[in-house]
Amino acid sequence: MPLYKTIVIAPDTRVLIWKITESLDELFRDKPLKASSLARVKGMKSEQHQRGFLSVRNLFEVLGYTDLDLYYDAFGKPHLSDGKNISITHSYDFSAIIVGSYNVGIDMELQREKISKIADKFIDPEFAFLDKTAPDYIRKLTVIWGAKEAKYKMCNSRSLSFKDNMTVNPFTMEEKKGTATVEKDNFKKEFEFYFEEIEDFTLVYALEQDKCG
Repeated sequence: MPLYKTIVIAPDTRVLIWKITESLDELFRDKPLKASSLARVKGMKSEQHQRGFLSVRNLFEVLGYTDLDLYYDAFGKPHLSDGKNISITHSYDFSAIIVGSYNVGIDMELQREKISKIADKFIDPEFAFLDKTAPDYIRKLTVIWGAKEAKYKMCNSRSLSFKDNMTVNPFTMEEKKGTATVEKDNFKKEFEFYFEEIEDFTLVYALEQDKCG
């Protein structure tokens, strides 16, 4: 399938979304891959993960990049060879990237009831504004998870706890945006996130001008 949707945030910052309808062979076709990427995709046990990985390379092509332009730092954070910032996500039938001049993060999740069973693992103060009986409870939990995942990718720190170091402030589904805080030791950072629902999925993305500490 062609590009599903583009969200232009600024002239040099945008979100690209791909709906994965191609077969694995179609996605492999004419894709220049580094040896490490080829080994990685062939080592994946799930074809779904393979298709997600390769569909992201389709998104690269839309912006004029290839797999050869992508590299990862020691913490596993992706970067582009021209200095642009990038964040990557894929979930079931969708993949998405955000590329821009500023630090960026993105996450896409399927909305599922099971997230309520692990809510106490990734939220705490947020329970004060959540209503477990409300019809949008699962949707809000999915936004909160996505916001924290996006920020986690931006901060590039494996020591951050979703529950203890990240707080999402009260928001409404109608606003399609919110604010959150990352706080640990002497570091504190406020940020904005934006979200939208696509079919049964929730896309969340965030960006900032200053890199995390």
